[in-house]
Amino acid sequence: MTGTKTTQRKAIAVLGAIAAAAAMFASGGAHAQVKIGFIGTLSGPGGALGQDQYDAFMLAVEQKGGKLGGVPVQVIKEDDQLKPDVGVQAATKLVERDKVSLITGVTFSNVMMAIHKNVTNAGVVMVGSNAGPTPIAGEQCSPNFFSTSWDNDELHEAGGQLSTDLGYKKMYVMAPNYQAGRDAVNGFKRDYKGQIVDEVYTQVNQPDYSAEIAQLAAAKPDAVYVFYPGGMGVNFVKQYRQAGLLGKIPLISVSTIDGSTLPALKEQAVGSITSAPYSPDLDNAQNKQFVAAFQKKYNRVPSMYAAQSYDAANLIDSALTKTKGSVTDREALRAALKSADFQSVRGSFKFASNQFPIAPFYRVDVVKDGSGAAFANKGKIDIKTRANLASMCKIRS
Repeated sequence: MTGTKTTQRKAIAVLGAIAAAAAMFASGGAHAQVKIGFIGTLSGPGGALGQDQYDAFMLAVEQKGGKLGGVPVQVIKEDDQLKPDVGVQAATKLVERDKVSLITGVTFSNVMMAIHKNVTNAGVVMVGSNAGPTPIAGEQCSPNFFSTSWDNDELHEAGGQLSTDLGYKKMYVMAPNYQAGRDAVNGFKRDYKGQIVDEVYTQVNQPDYSAEIAQLAAAKPDAVYVFYPGGMGVNFVKQYRQAGLLGKIPLISVSTIDGSTLPALKEQAVGSITSAPYSPDLDNAQNKQFVAAFQKKYNRVPSMYAAQSYDAANLIDSALTKTKGSVTDREALRAALKSADFQSVRGSFKFASNQFPIAPFYRVDVVKDGSGAAFANKGKIDIKTRANLASMCKIRS
């Protein structure tokens, strides 16, 4: 009988402890594991870009002992395959079944356009680390969406300004025919002050550009400006080099030759010029440790996709630190994210009113070195004209 009472007392004590713990979690005294969804293009010609995003995000989580903001995190990875419908399925799964509190990543703009509204309207906070469709930075902005990258317009405004600064009077422009490609051309034209000889849109993931390259050569422009991310860029640059044009018609690009594609191109990209929001040789302490850690873990130089995703992880870390790990108060979480109280690998970081970063862009040349090719940062690009998409966004601080 005594043993039974003792057992009952122990059981009551255990249940009491469980109830107390539950009350503590409910009241915000402590917080359980935070679930974060990662959506990216992890397969196909664009797979290297999404892999860079994922690897850099997980590097930051690993450096913080599997936690962000002092809270254990579970990162649930989904491959959108560069297909908007697959992206929608992934986002729906993460929101409805996995019950994630945040979603990060997203590599390509057509996928972002497909999932953005569904996710943010469901009250889930998104921290995009690459795709920046122009509408989402403007009229379709959301208080639940933050970006650690750029909007498509400004990315290519920098390319247009660079082409003007280099003195090219006649430019030939090429991009894939989807949201980011069209944004690319529009952004370029805003800041390029010369003549556009032609603008050509090719199929997404097109493998052969020989016909377009022949057409380009016949037009005899001063230079060509291209936007071909991932495998598209590798194919285009190789074929451009094989056609003997890289030394004759200068190649200016954005998101085409970067840390994700240079290993496949090496010497074939030497002599090209890029406009970029990031360069691995940026001289600040956070970037130096990031580059060293990324190279040590993954045996490759980080790309801008990696840098932006590493920043996304550290932004989330700073926000969860401010909220003491709580994700239930969405207003507090958004305010903590908006404050951007973290060290960016790109130096200073702050958000415009549309919750896209105010960040510099750089001229980065591809030069020959002992490994075949490397990036050389030639300094900031002074963009003269901007679309000012933030003025079209109705978010109010």
